[in-house]
Amino acid sequence: MARYYEQPPTMAGIVAAARKIDLAPQVRSGVVEVLREQNRAFGAGADTFSNLDRLARGAAAIVTGQQVGLFTGPAYSLYKAISAVRYADEASKKGIDAVPVFWLATEDHDLAEVNHVAWNAGGDTGLSQFELTETATESGRRVGEVKLGPGITALVAKAAESLQGGFAEEIGRALRESYTPEETYGSAFGKLMARLMAGRGIIFLDPLDERLHRFSASVYRRALEDADSLRDTLIARSKELEHAGFHAQVKVSSGSTLLFYNLDGRREALRSRNGKFYAGHASFTLEELRAAIEKTPEAFTPNVLLRPIVQDILLPTAAYIAGPAEIAYMAQAQVVYAKLLGRMPAILPRASFTIVEPLVGRKLEKFGFTIGDVLRGRQQLRSRMEQKYLPRALTRRFDAGEKALRRLMKSFRNPLEKLDRTLIDALDAAEGKMLHQFGKIKGKAGRAENVRRGVLDRYEKLLLDALYPHRGLQERSASPLPWMAGYGSGFLDELSRVVSVDSQQHHIVRL
Repeated sequence: MARYYEQPPTMAGIVAAARKIDLAPQVRSGVVEVLREQNRAFGAGADTFSNLDRLARGAAAIVTGQQVGLFTGPAYSLYKAISAVRYADEASKKGIDAVPVFWLATEDHDLAEVNHVAWNAGGDTGLSQFELTETATESGRRVGEVKLGPGITALVAKAAESLQGGFAEEIGRALRESYTPEETYGSAFGKLMARLMAGRGIIFLDPLDERLHRFSASVYRRALEDADSLRDTLIARSKELEHAGFHAQVKVSSGSTLLFYNLDGRREALRSRNGKFYAGHASFTLEELRAAIEKTPEAFTPNVLLRPIVQDILLPTAAYIAGPAEIAYMAQAQVVYAKLLGRMPAILPRASFTIVEPLVGRKLEKFGFTIGDVLRGRQQLRSRMEQKYLPRALTRRFDAGEKALRRLMKSFRNPLEKLDRTLIDALDAAEGKMLHQFGKIKGKAGRAENVRRGVLDRYEKLLLDALYPHRGLQERSASPLPWMAGYGSGFLDELSRVVSVDSQQHHIVRL
């Protein structure tokens, strides 16, 4: 897989990529000017503006990014931000002056992916769901242009009320200050994240700004002028990946280009066919699109394979901190990097966590479960709970009975082997069947006990909601706000301590 990336996912890869950065001074200074305005609007602190000064003086950028989900969206949004901060610190200690940058994916148009969130409110409450209803007029629009509207006020009040812990008032206030009717999904996300990440120096970038698009116009033109060769190269790379046993994350078809065009407020994919380009029901010549890029570059946005190149046209990127799907499609984007930019940053995985709250930890210990037991799903989890949750006296009887059955069957082994060795297989099969039936009786006894006491349903829901919400990894489904409400910035400090370029495994953090 290494041949699909220019640099290894290590500190050495970051250092090597940093040495290849070649960002025009006027672009650097112009982008920093925009970022100062944006981060001032987000409410960023002095540490962020200090890092902007460093960026202006020549620092490299450790970049990450994510969709602007409601109330931060899934927890991994915050984990990406923490990773960028830690990797920038480590790079700086290695002699590469680096600052963390978070790219807000405000140009995406799939509102259904960002207008909802869930979190575990603690105790037996289970998952709380929050969703801001999408209207027909918002469909297809870039989410950074969609205002939250009056419905957000009641939703924020409900969300803030559900938070518990010593910092609940602080996090609730951050929600109320960030998510107001006049804000967009992008501006509200930026404001909340700036508050949650206060004191860590992270810089937030909203790519919708017209000035940033003017800096990116040259790569938009190249993407159109070289549309055929880029498409052919990407199709060849996709086939190469699939032949090697990997998955081509982004589908590239015969009419694909790397751009979207905003028409009548809707973000439409640009397609090419027989020398012409099409977006929605409209068609264009190459010259017409060149003129449109010159006049209104902000109407054009990159697709997922061009977005990294646009990012690195604007930023002196030494590393991009990515999730698993992003790492996969970067193997495709590498050929676009080679054609349009000539350099590629190091691609590193974000930090990954499962958070275990005290109550959840106690229930895991009660049943002797690991996190892996919960992730195997409801059926296996419930079966084991039913077998374990029995009166102690009955449990001891079952255990003693199972041992006695095993001893009984073992006592027949030597006599049968002397008589006829082929009987041993039959003996083992009989033992297995009897133990299986014995286990089923034990499970039924557990279910009967559950009916009598009515507790396993609650325990099962507690564990699944906390550790396997919506049948997915916790970090991909649950918002981190309840943990922030319970532990404040100390929660982020705890996570940051274990994040390292050289330690990229999944971390279990017990609160």
